[in-house]
Amino acid sequence: MSDPAQPAITDRAVAIPTRDREEGGRSGLMSVKIHAPRWFSRQFSWCVVGAATLLASCKPEGILDPQGPIASAERLLLFDATAIMLVVVVPVIIATLAFAWWYRSSNIHATRSSDESYEGRVEFVIWSIPALTVILLGGVIWISSHQLDPGAPISGKSEPLHVDVVALDWKWLFIYPDQGVAAVNQLVIPVGIPVEFQLTSATVMNSFFIPQLGSQIYTMGGMTTHLHLLADAPGEYPGFSAMFSGDGFSDMRFIAKAVPAGDFNTWLQQARGSASALDEASYTELAKPSQNVASTIYRSVEPKLFERILDKTMAGPANASIDGSWCPPIRQAGGWDAR
Repeated sequence: MSDPAQPAITDRAVAIPTRDREEGGRSGLMSVKIHAPRWFSRQFSWCVVGAATLLASCKPEGILDPQGPIASAERLLLFDATAIMLVVVVPVIIATLAFAWWYRSSNIHATRSSDESYEGRVEFVIWSIPALTVILLGGVIWISSHQLDPGAPISGKSEPLHVDVVALDWKWLFIYPDQGVAAVNQLVIPVGIPVEFQLTSATVMNSFFIPQLGSQIYTMGGMTTHLHLLADAPGEYPGFSAMFSGDGFSDMRFIAKAVPAGDFNTWLQQARGSASALDEASYTELAKPSQNVASTIYRSVEPKLFERILDKTMAGPANASIDGSWCPPIRQAGGWDAR
């Protein structure tokens, strides 16, 4: 009788080639049973199912799924840099395993010497390969970094669309100065037309990033940074803050919608027909810290709002609002203190 504490096993017959020395060296097959625990088979099956589920749930999203020329060039740079480094990494790993196997304690053919000696040719090879790799990798990255300068304009079919971006606690404000509309946590851009972003922060330092379009860039109070992007195909591309900025950082996300030019004009008409207007009073209320902010569209924008926000943040935290009636809160041990 089998012991119930022992795991169940399954028998599998495997044919192993053998040679019968007594019958004149005739070859044959010997049947051997290999005992495989059933629990191992079940665990292996679950691993296969889990791996297949993970692969099926992967969505084409992020820096490896570029939807614009900048993101495509950045992915190519990532692949090139990885390939250059693997030229060194892979041989080193193979050599390490080969040396460990050859100089194992049971290998009587491996010769070992305790005498220390210097070999100039070996030293030359050891140091020249990493040096050449660093030079090649540095050159590729140097050239690509200048070609992918965020402030460099992108050639397109028409004039670029200007968008002013303001990082707030904890949401993104997008102002279309030429169209006179604005939106919170919603960016709509036309396909095939370059977009010129001018970015700043009305609060702490932050980071603006749309992985599928490319080039993460920082936003800082009292300063402006410039970024040029272009979308090749219609779609909705997630954007977010790539730098910790407080309690609501994880929800500081938005959707960049790339639409055909005709749909973009339709969106502008709908935006101009919305109920809200972004004036001094509404901006002062918007600038207060808030989390999980729903997307909002403003039919009109206070003239020179972006420049006034920039001037106020340059003047100091006490003047961070348009009319000076509110300033960013100071984090205390017991919570937020709006002075």
